[in-house]
Amino acid sequence: MAFTDHPAAALIARALDATGATAATVFVAGVVALLVLPTIIQWYRLSHVPGPKLAAVSKYWQIRESIKGTLPQVLKDLNDKHGPLVRIGPNDLVTNDPDVLRKMMAVRSPYIRGPWYEAWRLNPTRDNLFSMRDEAGHTALRNKMVAGYSGKENLSMESTIETEISRLVDLIERKYISTPKHYRPMDFGQKAQYFTLDVISDLAFGEPLGYLERDEDVYDYIKITTASIPAMLTLGSIPTLANIIQSRFLRWLLPKETDKIGFGAFIGVTNNAVAARFAPNAVPQQDMLGSFIRHGLNLEEAQGEAVLQIVAGSDTSASTIRAVMLNICTNPPVYQKLQQEIDEAIAKGAISSPIKDAEARQLPYLQAVIREALRILPPAGGAFFKQVPPGGDVICGKFIPGGTQIGSSPLAIHHNKKTFGEDAETFRPERWLDADEDQLEKMKATADLVFHFGKWQCPGKTVALMEFNKIFVELLRRYEWSVINPFNAAKVNNAGVWMFDDFWVRVTRRGE
Repeated sequence: MAFTDHPAAALIARALDATGATAATVFVAGVVALLVLPTIIQWYRLSHVPGPKLAAVSKYWQIRESIKGTLPQVLKDLNDKHGPLVRIGPNDLVTNDPDVLRKMMAVRSPYIRGPWYEAWRLNPTRDNLFSMRDEAGHTALRNKMVAGYSGKENLSMESTIETEISRLVDLIERKYISTPKHYRPMDFGQKAQYFTLDVISDLAFGEPLGYLERDEDVYDYIKITTASIPAMLTLGSIPTLANIIQSRFLRWLLPKETDKIGFGAFIGVTNNAVAARFAPNAVPQQDMLGSFIRHGLNLEEAQGEAVLQIVAGSDTSASTIRAVMLNICTNPPVYQKLQQEIDEAIAKGAISSPIKDAEARQLPYLQAVIREALRILPPAGGAFFKQVPPGGDVICGKFIPGGTQIGSSPLAIHHNKKTFGEDAETFRPERWLDADEDQLEKMKATADLVFHFGKWQCPGKTVALMEFNKIFVELLRRYEWSVINPFNAAKVNNAGVWMFDDFWVRVTRRGE
């Protein structure tokens, strides 16, 4: 619609004619119109979608909730109040309808990733698999990596995870076993991330970063990312600002691989480890990075993806490991039933030591606990905005213009009472065992969206599920776990991923 054709412009013109406005008045009115009309037009194009009034004209509301770490819960509250489609920004909508998400993410969907993703460009000079919005480029890059992520060409995947579980057990034995005479509390939230960081770095480039061995925040990575991920989530709401910061004029402010500590030092270590694989005398390896190289990733691509693997893979997997342990430690019947299933499987000789992935898949209550933890606290709490194709689309019965961003409301999706029952906000693994076949399929299809879907399904899904299938069995077969402060077991907030602080536990050997 041309500026002069817009209803608001015509209204101003009639008002000026009626008052016999002078040239100066016309000029002032024109300036005001140029400043105000874009906001009015932006408001008008999505005015038929309900949501907070401030959100219709400003992103301040969205940024405020992101900074507070409350955005996922607030989005859920809005969907509960207004229905399946809610406006949360001048050009931003969120939905809690799983069918809409599957439609947008389908392999042949005309939707593309929205500008929200540009903030997640870890290297300001190039995109990674997560930040890339170009469809052809994303497909080509993903095709080079899918075999490595699946484990088909990474025969050491399961043994690598077992090695890092063994290192976690060794750390617990060395420093964190409590007895009647010795009290040695452990921050499980911290150790869970040490574990996932070492797993994904070992898988990504063949050696762990050493968090479990040193029992410390190597390179201050966790400290830095805990501060920076909320900022990146906020920048996702202001893509223009993200692009300015990543421009050649300001990128000197960003972390550099020559830094001695922090995220830059972490990038430097990762880049050096990957570069060693491209040396003239390097021996090809049958691991994840080796698969990527065989399928055509060049040095710069491999370095960028290694950093992304660690950032994305460690935080999300750690969130679910924490969520399982927090929920079972604060639900004694669940804890006891899971431990009993493990003990009975051991007694029958049904599981090895360490347990194999295939064996864990045969433990129904373990699988129910894992599914329930993924559902109750979806590991990635961002909206992951997709962009409506140019011709527009009908979503939830409303026409949505092209260029609009539509994101997901993760808690509203996974706490939906119609899908998961009236107690959807309660951690109850039994729902996965008691549901009839049709309901179970509906629940599974919805819960699987935590790994996204179609052309944007998380490539690390296989790794994450293998971690979950193994770690809880190994921890519960050896130890008894209890939270130290039952009135405030952990401080949990969301900054794109779930942050767990002060998750202190007491660990004792079973039978002692």
